[in-house]
Amino acid sequence: MIGVELRKLVLRPRIWVSVLLLCLLPAIVGVFLATADFAPPPGQGGAFLSAVVHDGSLFPAAALALVLPLFLPIAVAVVAGDAIAGEAAGGTLRYLLVRPVGRTRLLAAKMVALAVYVTAAIVIVVLTSLVLGVILFGTGGVPGIAGPGGQPSGVTSLSGQSLSSSALGLRLLGAVSYIVVSMLGFAAITVFLSTVTDSALGAALGGLAVLITSSVLETLDAAAPVKPYLPTHYWLSWIDFFRDPVLWRNIDHGLLLQAGYIVVFFGAAWANFATKDVTS
Repeated sequence: MIGVELRKLVLRPRIWVSVLLLCLLPAIVGVFLATADFAPPPGQGGAFLSAVVHDGSLFPAAALALVLPLFLPIAVAVVAGDAIAGEAAGGTLRYLLVRPVGRTRLLAAKMVALAVYVTAAIVIVVLTSLVLGVILFGTGGVPGIAGPGGQPSGVTSLSGQSLSSSALGLRLLGAVSYIVVSMLGFAAITVFLSTVTDSALGAALGGLAVLITSSVLETLDAAAPVKPYLPTHYWLSWIDFFRDPVLWRNIDHGLLLQAGYIVVFFGAAWANFATKDVTS
């Protein structure tokens, strides 16, 4: 069943279009940075943008900071919203369940396919931005390789310490893993909505409504008591992987929060889908 869902995912053109669009935004920003005479001052613009002009190996981190707040969640909401509601709207859900495939197994296969999509999309963004960053800005941050100024230098962490290329790779791996878990927490909410309605667009819009509401509440001081429980609250904590030493407090809290969202909303999706009267 998982293989069937993965094949369906790979064969859908809109999946590849969404990945292409995710890669396009960092590419456009990178080209503008490379052709401009100045970079954003430190503390302004997206994370890491002021540093990538001196070290292209940091561009994957900047790319993640660019796509995470909005573009990646939109892509995830569209795919997750289509998980069950899309099958119902297309009239294929009933035929899927006619086969000896339990509803729990089908829902689990959908979640696995979502996890593969999120992971693949983020990895592709990281790899393409790494290639683009090296081409546009050089590899001045990799020890033993001359940077744009002709002098070797280490990659500088957000705390000011120098990082080796292997340390940078491990921190990127940690950041990617953290973002995948964060997006799966959001995807679980949208999958639940996908079991409530037969409209894939309605489920996706419901997920985006959750995203917008959480983002707005993050800006309100009056919402301080609920902020630690909002789905977007710890999304940007992956940046702490690029401090030296790594600040684990918010990372740990973010992982626990997203695990809670996955368990609660996947459980709610299972409870609703297992008892739902499927007529289409």
